[in-house]
Amino acid sequence: MQRVRLRYTKRGRLRFTSHRDFQRAFERALRRAGVPMAYSAGFTPHPKVSYANAAPTGTASEAEYLEIALAAPREVAWLKERLDESLPAGLDIVDAVDARVSGFAERLEASCWELRLEGVEPADVERAVKVFLATSSVEVSRETKKGIRTFDARAAVTALEATDAYASPSPSGGSDALVSVPCAILRLVVRHLTPAVRPDDVLSGLRIVADLAPPVPPGVTRLAQGPLDEESGTVTDPFAPDRDAAMAALSTAAGQQAAAAPEITGQ
Repeated sequence: MQRVRLRYTKRGRLRFTSHRDFQRAFERALRRAGVPMAYSAGFTPHPKVSYANAAPTGTASEAEYLEIALAAPREVAWLKERLDESLPAGLDIVDAVDARVSGFAERLEASCWELRLEGVEPADVERAVKVFLATSSVEVSRETKKGIRTFDARAAVTALEATDAYASPSPSGGSDALVSVPCAILRLVVRHLTPAVRPDDVLSGLRIVADLAPPVPPGVTRLAQGPLDEESGTVTDPFAPDRDAAMAALSTAAGQQAAAAPEITGQ
C-alpha cells in the first residue's frame, strides 16, 4: 500500500473554512481526480486519510499536512497536480512526498506564525515583545472543551520578534483620500504543547504584561510547522526525512545496477 504525504494551504477567504469543511472538499477532490484510494474495513468504509494538527478556523496557513493511502501506486507528481486542479483556489496542494519514514506526527514539534496587527505602532509591539521575553511565566486563560484552562503562554514561545513593520494605506473617513494607518508584523515560533498555545494566547499574554491591545482582530497566518531546530529556533521541513530516504533508495538501486553491469556484459 502506497502512502503519500501532502502539504496544502488555506489562503484568502478559504481561511474561514472549518477543518470539517476541508475534509468534505478534499474527499470530493479525491473522487474528481480519480485517485485510487484505499478504504477502511467495516460497515461504513471511508477513504484512508490522516490529518495532522490543523490550523483553527479563520487562520490562514501555508503549512497544513495530511497523509493518504492508495490501493494502487501512482506517481507523486501526478497526485499533486490532479488534486490541486480538483480543489478550489485557496486550498492548494503545494508539496507531496512518498511516506518512507514513520512517525510523521511527532515531527510537527512547532509552528511559525505571522500576525498582522493593523492600527498598532511598530514601536509599541517592539516594546511589548521585550517585556514578554523578559518575563519568566505569562499565565493566560482560555475556554476549552473541558472548561476554562489556565496555562503558561511564555513557556511555549521559542522566538518572538516584531518584523517588517510598515504603514498600511486606508480610506479616510468618507473621502477618496488615503491616510497612512500604522501596522506592525509580529512573527513567533511556538512549540506544540498540551494544551496547545495559539497565537491569540500569545496576544493575550502581550496584553497582560505590556498592555498591547490591537484595535481590530489580527490577520494570522501559519508560515511553517515541523521539527524545531533548537540551536537556531527555526522550524524545519517535516518532509526532509522522507526525501532523504527516497534519495538513499535511489542511490542503493543505482549501486546495485552498477554492480550487476559487468556480469551482464560478460554473458
